[in-house]
Amino acid sequence: MNETIALRMLSKVMQWDLDKAQEEFQWLRLISAVKYDSYRDFLAGMRFLESLLGWLLQFDSQDRPAAYAFVRHRLAFISAVERERLVEIMYPQTVLPRLLKSVADDRGIAPWQVYADNDALHQLEVTRRRTLFLGLSDGARLDSFRHVNVGRISNEQVVVGIQLDPEKWDDLRQELAKDLGDLKALQDPTFNTIYLVDDFAGSGTSFIRPEVDEHGKRVWKGKLMRFLRSLKNGENVKSKEWTLVIHHLIITDKAIEHLNDAVRQAKEESPDDLPWFENMEVTHSYRLTNGFPLTPDGDPDFLALTRKYYDAGIQTPSTDKGGVKHLGMGYAGCALPLVLDHNTPNNSVALLWARSEGKGAQVHAMRPLFYRRSRHSK
Repeated sequence: MNETIALRMLSKVMQWDLDKAQEEFQWLRLISAVKYDSYRDFLAGMRFLESLLGWLLQFDSQDRPAAYAFVRHRLAFISAVERERLVEIMYPQTVLPRLLKSVADDRGIAPWQVYADNDALHQLEVTRRRTLFLGLSDGARLDSFRHVNVGRISNEQVVVGIQLDPEKWDDLRQELAKDLGDLKALQDPTFNTIYLVDDFAGSGTSFIRPEVDEHGKRVWKGKLMRFLRSLKNGENVKSKEWTLVIHHLIITDKAIEHLNDAVRQAKEESPDDLPWFENMEVTHSYRLTNGFPLTPDGDPDFLALTRKYYDAGIQTPSTDKGGVKHLGMGYAGCALPLVLDHNTPNNSVALLWARSEGKGAQVHAMRPLFYRRSRHSK
């Protein structure tokens, strides 16, 4: 659709006067070009303005101002460029300070003194090489992480995937032993720090969560448990007192709290035959604080729409695992006004991403503003 036609139709749907229309057109043109049109699931001829028009038409005329105000003032969109920047800052912001502190603590010096001590610098190189980075999804962009850290991080330290077979673990260990030999290091050729990297955590439950099995027993599921089972395939890959670092490019306060509590509980309750870490840290490139989600006090008008325009048909057994069946405020009730350039998290309010046919009386057919591609089936 032609941009001018789309804007004219938006003005009519929103019942703007001339001054208001000119003001909003200026913002819509800018935000579409700079950010929203880059959403991966938009097609040629069906970009943000067209999607916004169709999205607004699903609301009654009296509800459209609240819907548009949400887009105008509360919606946050992380573009591909911004996500790449979060990948780039991971090493200087998180990895390097941890390495310097580790070496400094071991030698009883200040972190800044590491660069003034040749022995400490050598230990820094060894400690850096004994660090492994595993990507939990394509969104972690470890390919970019490897690219921007050429000369610091070797290719053999970066792997996309967490369920590695014995042969791959053996290859990683052999390359580590070779490089440590080149560094004339006396340590055992094992990794002492393993990073699990992902792009986003809204609730943290996909990483680890408790479930009840068919026997009524509480068991722990999620990406962490799959990784630990895979790690059993790698003999002598990790040191005895290895550290796990859980790093997300973007994370909420809710997810941080969940990860710290759930991982601690799982370690206490799970079988001893799993190769558990000695220490664990949760780190991030960017943190969405508790002031970011929508709240009843701050966003009453739009939250009312999440209840009024809703189809329970979007709920699945997978979404039920978040502990909140109604998805109006998103998976696990996170109530996020967030869109990522490559997909929309289901932790965001459902009106942003849900699509349904609205079968049955008194059921609203939901139309997404940014359609979400789900990795789970019903």
